[in-house]
Amino acid sequence: MTRSGKDLGKRVRTARGRTASSVRWLERQLNDPYVKQAKTDGYRSRAAYKLIELDEKFGLLKGAKRVVDLGIAPGGWSQVVRNICPKAAVVGIDLLPVDPLEGVTIFEMDFMADAAPATLQQALNGPPDLVLSDMAANTVGHKQTDHLRTMGLVEAGAWFAVENLAPGGTFVAKVLAGGTDTELLSLLKRHFTTVKHAKPPASRKGSSEWYVVAQGFKGSAVQP
Repeated sequence: MTRSGKDLGKRVRTARGRTASSVRWLERQLNDPYVKQAKTDGYRSRAAYKLIELDEKFGLLKGAKRVVDLGIAPGGWSQVVRNICPKAAVVGIDLLPVDPLEGVTIFEMDFMADAAPATLQQALNGPPDLVLSDMAANTVGHKQTDHLRTMGLVEAGAWFAVENLAPGGTFVAKVLAGGTDTELLSLLKRHFTTVKHAKPPASRKGSSEWYVVAQGFKGSAVQP
């Protein structure tokens, strides 16, 4: 606190070997109210509040019985699903190891692997009514390349949803600034009643991420 009573936030001292960008990241984490709230509420990441806020706006979890969490690590989104829909079957997949979560089946594997879709289907014992994707490709620092790699994951998630969702189901995915590519947006509009973009308050203002929310899946009989 300053003498005027203003809280200037915590500052991180620069340590030997610590880059300026890592110092900024640490300061942002220490002063982020969502990070603090996540610790209080027992969520594994601040990303949990993105799903909570999207659910408040779109009613994503209402009546959800089978849920797929693509890019589950570290597990915050699945925690939200379990808290709001404790009876729902939840299956998650990620390249990274994820600590066990009660009531959640977790696969440590590449979603882009040929066997991944069938593995998720079998674990649910029925078609999902909600497919969540918080996947993002590891960045290489080249804006166009990073965008293409992440949108490739979004497209793969969208096709998984189109091929597996129960009628009336919902698909939610993280996209980057500019929203969903034209071809992918066309795919979603053919298969879902409504397709919207949203940036929840928990998504940092300086972040390029948005979310596409496709609701009212029309069923697999729709032409691809």
